Amino acid sequence: MPNIEHPAYPAATLLQLESLVPCRESQVSMLLSIFGERQQFSFPSIFIYGHTSSGKTYVMQTLLKTLQLPHVFVNCVEYFTSRLLLEEILIQLQRDATSETKQTSHVPCDNFNDFVRLFKQAVASQEIQDQTLYIVLDRAEQLREMEANVLPAFLRLQELTDRNVTVVLLSEIVWELFRPSTGCFEPCTLYFPDYSIGHLQKILSQNHPPEYSADFYAAYINILLGVFYMVCRDLKELQHLAVLNFSKYCEPVVSGEANERDTRKLWKNIEPHLKKAMQTVYLREISSSQWERLQREDGEPGQLKGLSAHTHVELPYYSKFLLIAAYLASYNPVRTDKRFFLKHHGKIRKTNFKKKHEKTSNHLLGPKPFPLDRLLAILYSIVDNRVAPTANIFSQITSLVTLQLLSMVGHNDQLDGPRYKCTVSLDFIRAIARTVNFDIIKYLYDFL
Repeated sequence: MPNIEHPAYPAATLLQLESLVPCRESQVSMLLSIFGERQQFSFPSIFIYGHTSSGKTYVMQTLLKTLQLPHVFVNCVEYFTSRLLLEEILIQLQRDATSETKQTSHVPCDNFNDFVRLFKQAVASQEIQDQTLYIVLDRAEQLREMEANVLPAFLRLQELTDRNVTVVLLSEIVWELFRPSTGCFEPCTLYFPDYSIGHLQKILSQNHPPEYSADFYAAYINILLGVFYMVCRDLKELQHLAVLNFSKYCEPVVSGEANERDTRKLWKNIEPHLKKAMQTVYLREISSSQWERLQREDGEPGQLKGLSAHTHVELPYYSKFLLIAAYLASYNPVRTDKRFFLKHHGKIRKTNFKKKHEKTSNHLLGPKPFPLDRLLAILYSIVDNRVAPTANIFSQITSLVTLQLLSMVGHNDQLDGPRYKCTVSLDFIRAIARTVNFDIIKYLYDFL
């Protein structure tokens, strides 16, 4: 017995819709109840909210297309001004009214008064007065950045145009953050909850390759969710990870070393590769083809370059040199600055340096605090061109502290300047130094 039922639509269509939107049957049933029949006036405005990747956009698109309801779908991020947004709605209405061979003419729309007038004309030419027209605004939180009258006007569009139209707002934030201080028409709100682990298992298992059994792929999805569910519940990201790592999971079966039911061998084979993938959840630092090539090379996780977010931090040019100078100040003794950063420092015997601390590595002791003056002095020495101590340089130091690449130590008293510590690792700073062609090893006391 189908979970989605409505007397206005054929049972076969509803059954097809149910198969396309798994685990969202209750939300679809609620929407169909609100929509009513085609010729009935629906609720003037509907507000649908939920976290990212909870199926809001997909369910609305699938619902409207499967039931062949007249609609306009606009992303408010793409059309980020009120003029662009209103014109795009009118263009889509014209495109539906005219044949595909005819090119739609651009109609300028400067304000909402013009939009109401042009909207009435477009609906009349489309001959859909006896059906509800749905205007879906995805990423609707962008409406708050537009003119103050845009959001209240969309919520009352049915009243302003005297037409059978429903505006659907899709957002990731709650309605309370939308409501204007002056008040507005309250929409019908509908919440899309996050997918549970059972829902994700069911949805991801539907995409199993035809050459493998459904049980085999379901066992793989169960392993994948066991590893990633605590750190990632984004359906799109999990689908990407499932496609990316499935070939590695199948290797023992393809080579004949194990069968589909030998879960222990399959798990031992895929475990190190899932650990590597954990480092790049939500990141696209390398393409899928590069990732597959690295898997084929069977490199150790520690030898895998480019899979750590820290090795690919994008920083401004001088911020990179500031970070390099901070690392040198943290891990080099103060007495070595003259040796490393003065051109005519005279002859300094290395043995004198190493007598007292010949068995102590500064990298084992950890970073030491340094004053701002020393940081700037090292910066001016390692940068080729002249750098003025402007507010831009000081603001970049603050940004590095905010990014937790530097940490401020001590109190901000007025008698003494601020002191900092560099918190990044050696691999991290070497990767940063390579981007500016700076050989940091030559300037580290521990590597003399």
